[in-house]
Amino acid sequence: MKKLTMISMLAIVAAFAAACGSGASGDAAAGKTIKAGPAGNNLTATLSSKDGVLRKGKQDFTLTFTDASGKPVNVGSVSLNFHMPAMGTMAVMNNPATFTTTATPGVYAGKTDLEMSGEWQAQIAYEGPAGTGKANLPITAQ
Repeated sequence: MKKLTMISMLAIVAAFAAACGSGASGDAAAGKTIKAGPAGNNLTATLSSKDGVLRKGKQDFTLTFTDASGKPVNVGSVSLNFHMPAMGTMAVMNNPATFTTTATPGVYAGKTDLEMSGEWQAQIAYEGPAGTGKANLPITAQ
């Protein structure tokens, strides 16, 4: 009986581990698109997340640069600032993102902490092998 219990527990743990896998294979491009737009140099910048939604607070997302055929392109150094202009008595807000590279050139894993929900401008810039470029994408955070 102990053997059967032990085997059952191991099977449950293995199934749980497989279901909760982090997907750390390096392909951060997985996810649903939040917003995409032109980024100069015939490239498209795409913001995505697991559920395709940007929210108030801390979160992870992916920034991908692709060429006209949809192939990821290494753009080198990237930056992104979530900007909300002043409204009434509310001051301007700027929430920068931090990035790490992934196993796929042109795909960057990002983290940010948005102060509030509402309309933001994702101010994207890059510089590197693909040249220098900028994109400004309107984003709605929930």
